[in-house]
Amino acid sequence: MQDIKSQILSCKKEVEYHLNNELLPFWFDRSMDKIHGGYITHFDKDGKDTGADEKSMLGQARSIYVYSSAYRHGYGGEQSADFARHGVDFLIDKMWDSEEGGFYWMTNRAGSIKIDAKILYGHSFAIYSLSEYTLATGDIRGIEYAEKIFDLIQKYCADTHFGGYFEMFERNWKLKGHGAAGGDRKTLDVHMHLMEAFTTLYECSGKEVHRCKLVEIISLIIDKILHPEFRTGIPQFFADWKIAPQIKFDIIWGWDRFSEDGSKGQAEDNTSYGHNVEFAWLLMHALDLLNLPLKKYINIIQKQYDHALAHGIDWEYGGVFVEGSHAGGVYDREKEFWQNAEMLIALTQACLVLNPEKYWQAYQNVHRFVFDKMIHHEVGEWWPLLTRHGQLIWTHMSHNWKINYHTVRSMIETAKRMELLLGKNNID
Repeated sequence: MQDIKSQILSCKKEVEYHLNNELLPFWFDRSMDKIHGGYITHFDKDGKDTGADEKSMLGQARSIYVYSSAYRHGYGGEQSADFARHGVDFLIDKMWDSEEGGFYWMTNRAGSIKIDAKILYGHSFAIYSLSEYTLATGDIRGIEYAEKIFDLIQKYCADTHFGGYFEMFERNWKLKGHGAAGGDRKTLDVHMHLMEAFTTLYECSGKEVHRCKLVEIISLIIDKILHPEFRTGIPQFFADWKIAPQIKFDIIWGWDRFSEDGSKGQAEDNTSYGHNVEFAWLLMHALDLLNLPLKKYINIIQKQYDHALAHGIDWEYGGVFVEGSHAGGVYDREKEFWQNAEMLIALTQACLVLNPEKYWQAYQNVHRFVFDKMIHHEVGEWWPLLTRHGQLIWTHMSHNWKINYHTVRSMIETAKRMELLLGKNNID
């Protein structure tokens, strides 16, 4: 039987081969829009452009992050930097609202406005990607616009009464209505991604105000958004932090499995295994940058990992389930690309800071499902959604929501942690 280090080395080679020879080439070959600027983001099962006449600021921002991060970590060479710069040019020139501030939610391919709403979810990724862009390339436009967005968020989106941030706004930053419009809701998704964004913003700027807001949102997530007993993430809340039934917003992707009335089954008792472990590794990354002790949060992190291993990982067929109850029990046994991508990062992080033997076994489970079932090797990207057994459900390679952010980031961050694991002396 191979020792753990040789297994890690073997998996790392597989990860980096996929990243360098399949995944990044998929995007380099087809995503740059040489006519209008920015990125083309809609590809079918064969990797062919679907012709969709739209560009979301979310898809553009996430792509900027991907190319910036690849360049920063030594993947793709100058091509990564060129692609990142190309996206920043379009995002600023075509999607920035020079009158009201912030980025429009969607344009057509040429850059004409299709949806002028201001959505905080998308702006969190703009901060994240533009900060990463400056860290990677030195181009100060990234941090300049990241700070502009940060200031707008504090001015218009922050709830100074109950705390946290609202999400859905009109072009002029007026809060949208209640219900499906999303104006009365606060979400785990937004606050976790703001934590992620503020982490990279602080890394880039070094400013105390960014540090303070990062520490603040970490405390808020732990105190308000995580289940008080199980420490799993609760998806949606009303303004006063009472748990809200999880509903579909008017502007969102990826929730195709909702009922006709736009509500989820078990709407007040569901948690995402992918979100829980994504939060865990992002929190550890933030604490490291803040130079704060991990031990204060280790019990919370351990509970999140224990819940994922007990309920989220499919020990029979491999991979990660979509979601289930806080107390245990799986509601959705399908396998979605992003939960599996985030689990790979989280499990290598757990091997570093918790128990390498325990979590490496779980990593191998998810790794094999991803590489044997989820990656469309002939094309280069990942299938978006599979059955529990690995049969195809959704077959597109990309659209505004299913973009390169989770897949490329997973491979970069997983390889990075594997390299650290290989350097540890207490792993045999």
